[in-house]
Amino acid sequence: MPITVSIVEDNEQLRATLARLISRSDGFQCLSNYGDAESALAALPGVKPEVVLVDINLPGMNGVEFVGKLKQAAPEILAVMLTAYEDTDNIFNALAAGAAGYLLKRAPRSELLEAIREVKRGGSPMTTHIARKVVQSFQRTAAAAAAAAAPKADDPASTLSTREQEVLDLLSQGFLYKEIAEKLSISYETVHTYIRRIYEKLQVRTRTEAVAKFLRR
Repeated sequence: MPITVSIVEDNEQLRATLARLISRSDGFQCLSNYGDAESALAALPGVKPEVVLVDINLPGMNGVEFVGKLKQAAPEILAVMLTAYEDTDNIFNALAAGAAGYLLKRAPRSELLEAIREVKRGGSPMTTHIARKVVQSFQRTAAAAAAAAAPKADDPASTLSTREQEVLDLLSQGFLYKEIAEKLSISYETVHTYIRRIYEKLQVRTRTEAVAKFLRR
């Protein structure tokens, strides 16, 4: 089944280019596209794409606010932010609001399509710098929680194998699944298996939750 995608981008030319790229690529289907957040927010819960590409700097309601509202209205839809510049604060705010990852608009077409696949598989495409900022935020939250309550005796992260810890460490650095496979000289499918086991052992559903739970041991 193709991965269904919608687009929220105010630049008409770029929006049309993205729609054509997705529609003409094997394994993808562009369901809809919108020039502003307000019309997208009204329509997407009914359209139900699996992934939505969102311009972070939209007129009116911006991309960060849009993602927060979309996650409330349709939490199953995975949002990927599109940005012209690596604006750390805006990107971090979008991820905190519920975005699954982000991409620079100048990214090659192949990278864009791979990122959509990555998000659908449970990954979070982002640069190392942003990934570390997300992890540090979780660490600060964890430290505050630890100061207010006694630590639990059970440590789920201690059940991870050495290889699972290696995979999780690379995840925390922002590497994609295929890059982890190359670095560890294992297959992509094996990486995906390790990720699934890590999520199960740590009882988490996302990359950032897994990394944060592992690092705050």
